[in-house]
Amino acid sequence: MKKVYIETYGCQMNVNDTEVIFAILAKAGYERTEQMEEAHLVMANTCSVRDNAEQRIWGRIEVFNQARKKKPEMLVGIVGCMAERLKDKLLETKKVDLVVGPDAYRSLPRLLEAIRPDSPQIDVLLSREETYADITPVRTDRNGISAFISIMRGCNNVCSYCVVPYTRGAERSRDPHSIVREACDVFQRGYKEVTLLGQNVDSYLWKSPTETVTFANLLARVADISSDLRVRFATSHPKDISDEVIDTMAAYDNICKHIHLPVQSGSSRMLELMRRKYNREWYLERVARIRSVMPECGLTTDVIAGFCTETEEDHRETLSLMEEVGFDWAFMFAYSDRPGTLANRTMQDDVPADVKNRRLNEIIALQNRKSLERYQGWIGKTVTVLVEGPSKRNPEELCGRASNNMMCVFPANGYKPGDYAHVEVTGCTSATLIGKVV
Repeated sequence: MKKVYIETYGCQMNVNDTEVIFAILAKAGYERTEQMEEAHLVMANTCSVRDNAEQRIWGRIEVFNQARKKKPEMLVGIVGCMAERLKDKLLETKKVDLVVGPDAYRSLPRLLEAIRPDSPQIDVLLSREETYADITPVRTDRNGISAFISIMRGCNNVCSYCVVPYTRGAERSRDPHSIVREACDVFQRGYKEVTLLGQNVDSYLWKSPTETVTFANLLARVADISSDLRVRFATSHPKDISDEVIDTMAAYDNICKHIHLPVQSGSSRMLELMRRKYNREWYLERVARIRSVMPECGLTTDVIAGFCTETEEDHRETLSLMEEVGFDWAFMFAYSDRPGTLANRTMQDDVPADVKNRRLNEIIALQNRKSLERYQGWIGKTVTVLVEGPSKRNPEELCGRASNNMMCVFPANGYKPGDYAHVEVTGCTSATLIGKVV
């Protein structure tokens, strides 16, 4: 049997896509391996959201080709968003045999059969229907505790800085019955947690002649599988997260009380230029609604420093919003101009690099302080932790996440991965709760 090795870069959506690819290739006679040197097919599942993610892949292509010198029959492929965006440039390197976009993974077996010397294969056609709903992914997680389930693909928002609509196509929702079946399957196989994935889960909408299913409806259906199955989701969009979703979260103990709600900027002027379709006041109202219904709900976010024309006042508004909300944690980046986006075509990336970096450092410093404050607020409280495995720093301790998505470390006390532990928080860092079993 031939072996396939895949490196995955980017978001959780890419992790799920890699699991789908493994399932498709397994039917074509390929077996998964974690050792690149023994693989007959080596691939990178790529992300194009930021330039540094793409640059890393160019370096990996060189590494793959070094491995190929020792095993000439090895094939090299690039799949995912970068394959869609840079298809011609990738083929021009003469170091890639296969280029396949996010909607064309079913074509992999056919393309692999067609590869010949000096005849690389490519399929980057986008689809308005493909959701891979009928494919059971090959789970790649190491702990067998948490599984990712894709509920939709693509995005219709076209934020001015974002490449996703161009690399993953238009938004389409997956049949809810297939989602529930997949969640039931992983639960029966011993998984204790599922994360429902989409570029914008709140806009999930599936219609048939007999039913209409919203994201809130879908959340409830998955939560109803078992009270022992935790349910998470990512990512929400501030313009779309509804009272119905918030109330559904509050109604179910096993729907985790954590929302990743990317704000990107605290300035309404910047948000309009970014085409985010909400303003500062709307975002703060959504946060207030979440916390009125679920006071201890974890909130994380994304923040961009130095978007086109950003002024010091715009930057201060971002800092003040972060101060007011008090996020648990954040992904924080300096703006990276992406070719093909609306911002790239119509705006000037005019904030100097040193200014971007200084603003980013101020954002990071503020968030580190707020994270510590948020984590300190849990000292003395008891949280329910789903045990994921040994702590990286001390094998005598276990680690796992509380409902609010905070990582917790505590003495093992006979617990094992997959168990639920009630842990009293006795201390913390800015990224970890420290506790003892009660």
